[in-house]
Amino acid sequence: MQPSTIKHHSTKDIINFFGDLPQEAEGLHVYISKNEFNEIPVSYPFRTDNQTFMLILKGEVHIQLNLIHYVLGPNEMVVVKPQTVMHILKMSTDLKLVGICFSNEFILQNNFKKTDYDAFNFFTSSNIPKLKLSKEERVATLAIAKLLAKNNQTTENPLPFRNEIIRNGFTTLMYQLAAIFRTEHPNIEAEFSRQEDLTLRFLAILNLNFKKERTVQFYADELAVTTGHLSKVLKDVSGKTASQLIEDSVIMEARLLLENSSLTIAQVADELKFSDQSFFGKYFKKQTGFSPSKYKNIS
Repeated sequence: MQPSTIKHHSTKDIINFFGDLPQEAEGLHVYISKNEFNEIPVSYPFRTDNQTFMLILKGEVHIQLNLIHYVLGPNEMVVVKPQTVMHILKMSTDLKLVGICFSNEFILQNNFKKTDYDAFNFFTSSNIPKLKLSKEERVATLAIAKLLAKNNQTTENPLPFRNEIIRNGFTTLMYQLAAIFRTEHPNIEAEFSRQEDLTLRFLAILNLNFKKERTVQFYADELAVTTGHLSKVLKDVSGKTASQLIEDSVIMEARLLLENSSLTIAQVADELKFSDQSFFGKYFKKQTGFSPSKYKNIS
């Protein structure tokens, strides 16, 4: 079977691509541009397991997140969720940015309080990843990022209380960004703690299983809820039912794979665990209005 062409990169991989050095805290990396970019560090679509906040300080970048195109300029920030397919399309030569990447393990290992985790949840459950920061918000966010980066550097003589500074600095950053989000989007309800938790667990299971499991019943069984309850909660939080989210995941992956000219339609169908090319073709056309071959020709 032909393996998926959407590459998966670890935080260590991304650090190497951007020419940075590993940092001390496991599961947390703070990147602050030191030099201008002569070329795009990663020129193809890829996934990571981690959460990333990317704030543009200078210049402009065009990126694609799950096939949605974003243009980010100075003082704009994007939230990249785990398993998002990210493709950096274009960078200005004067681009400068701050990138803060962290894993779920970092959150768990540092024993964050429920109120802290609620701030984390707020970002991961959001459907609006782009934020515009004011000058004052940019200054404050950059100052916290620099504090985190300084204390997270590997050194033989670390500052006293370094771990406490990293933990509390990260918590402060989370609340700073959560406050900006809620100020910019005041009408978005944040009272969905149980519903958001179910949604996040559904999305985590979906990311691992969508290629081989496409029934709502499978996900409901995994989450120990009824199919009706699952779809209602997902509709309330995300605006889409369980079946729609499953279909979206399959079709997004299919589109990305079909855009690769080296893969045949039969190989794409096989990668997505369809019984045969014909069944895949009918499924794809029903969801997109195009046959796989026609989509290949126009993509």
